Amino acid sequence: MNTAYIPIESNTDKLHDRQIAVWLLVCCAMVFFMVILGGVTRLTGSGLSMVQWNPIFGVVPPLDQQAWETVFELYKQSPEYQKINIGMDLAGFKQIYWFEYAHRLLGRTIGMVFLIPFLFFLAKGRLHRPLIPRLAALFVLGGLQGLLGWYMVKSGLVDNPHVSQYRLTAHLALALVIYAYMFWIALGLLPEKQRDTAQARAPGLRLFAGLLGIMVFITAISGGFVAGLKAGHAYNTFPLMDGHWIPEVIFIQEPVWRNFFENIATVQFNHRVLAIMTFIGVLSLWLYGRRLALSRQTRAGLHLLLLVGVSQLALGISTLLLHVPTALAATHQGGALLLLTVILFVNQRLVKRRT
Repeated sequence: MNTAYIPIESNTDKLHDRQIAVWLLVCCAMVFFMVILGGVTRLTGSGLSMVQWNPIFGVVPPLDQQAWETVFELYKQSPEYQKINIGMDLAGFKQIYWFEYAHRLLGRTIGMVFLIPFLFFLAKGRLHRPLIPRLAALFVLGGLQGLLGWYMVKSGLVDNPHVSQYRLTAHLALALVIYAYMFWIALGLLPEKQRDTAQARAPGLRLFAGLLGIMVFITAISGGFVAGLKAGHAYNTFPLMDGHWIPEVIFIQEPVWRNFFENIATVQFNHRVLAIMTFIGVLSLWLYGRRLALSRQTRAGLHLLLLVGVSQLALGISTLLLHVPTALAATHQGGALLLLTVILFVNQRLVKRRT
């Protein structure tokens, strides 16, 4: 993310750049909602309701009673039905099926909303040469995300009706990478009224913001392990865990590295620590930046970053204390993505572009 595309200084090209940026921002909004919907699908126990993956014809849901009976019979053969949802009726199955179906349908829709305008802009010659491979890479990453999603689901269709926390976290990480890369490209195409000169007086500001962006990403990814292990349903107190600042069982597994990914206590403890460190970083960046002569957009970005940071910390603690209610947990996941969005904006404002 050290380089950004520089629009050519002609009115026609600037117009095309804005059109492309708006298209990419629409795709970003769809990916944003996709991540939240994926979280709701997991929280409602709906992710394993569709036991087959058909990328082409899977867009058509069951349309009659016979079709519903067919897909329900397939679900009855899955370990989730046999070990968790035994006795579920067709009405109950439909409730979880529609969440997973909507999640997959939205993924396909995002692919088409991205591909069709991409081909149009390409055919019309509105894409500058450096932009073409970046957009093509985004499309490839989107396809890989679909494959990774099915690879994740398959882990819960064998013996244990729970998806692998490793695969779930990888699925989340790739979604965030796609979102961040697309948002960064879009920001680089939008016109700017004023560039910041503060980094010339405070060269550490850009480095600070960049490191904080990495920290936000890592903290969000650690949340994937919390979700995969359902670690939020344990140790529902704050700031202590089972009466201790550091739980006594965080290193009980061998080898030690497994605790960081498979031990519920360790995974939750790590997420807490990373979240607090991220918030301290947000507050520190805000305090540092407010002393500098920043542009109005950058200063607004820092204020928004602090607001989202405070809200996200409060959401995380509330979600834990209330034993992970679906609406609150989904909002917390959306807050993580919003925090990533704002820190990306701040970083983009501080990048020194080529001239």
